[in-house]
Amino acid sequence: MSWIDRLDRILGHLLAALLALAVLAVLWQVVSRYALGDPSSFTDELVRYVMVWLGLLGGAYALGRRLHLAIDLLPSRLEAAARRRLDAAVYGLIALFALAVMVYGGGRLVVLTLALGQRSAALGLPLGYVYTVVPLSGLIISIYAVASIAGAGPRAVALGGADGPGSEAVGGAG
Repeated sequence: MSWIDRLDRILGHLLAALLALAVLAVLWQVVSRYALGDPSSFTDELVRYVMVWLGLLGGAYALGRRLHLAIDLLPSRLEAAARRRLDAAVYGLIALFALAVMVYGGGRLVVLTLALGQRSAALGLPLGYVYTVVPLSGLIISIYAVASIAGAGPRAVALGGADGPGSEAVGGAG
C-alpha cells in the first residue's frame, strides 16, 4: 500500500467519522427537542462546524480520488502527450492556489483567531481550532495535486481518462 493510498484511507475514515458525528448530533437535537421538550443548545453549532470540515476535507478527498467534476471538452480532443501536459498544468495551478490561499492564508487566519482568543458561542471552542481545517485541507489538496503531476498511482490518468471520454479511469476508480 503506497503512502497516497494510506492518506486516502485515513481521510476516508475521518470523513466517515465526521459524518457519523453530524448524524448523531442531529439525532440528539431531534430527541432533545421533541421527546424531552428541552432542545440542546450546542448541536446546531457542532453540526455547522462538522459540515465545514466535511466540505473542505471531502473536497480534498474527491480531488485525490478524481471524483471531482471536470469539464473534459479540451482534454478529450488532445493527444495523450498534450493531455498529460494540460493535466500537469491544471494540477500545478490547483497546488499553487491551495498553498497560497488555503495553507498560507488559512494558517494566518488560524493564528490570528487564536491570538485574539475568539470562541464559538455555544461550544466555547477556540475558533482557531475550527479554522484549522482550511490549511489542513489545503495541504492535502497540494499533496494530491503534486502526486497527480508526479504520476502516483491512478491519479496519473490524464483529464478525460486514459482512453478518452467515458473511460472507466475517470472518477478515480481503480
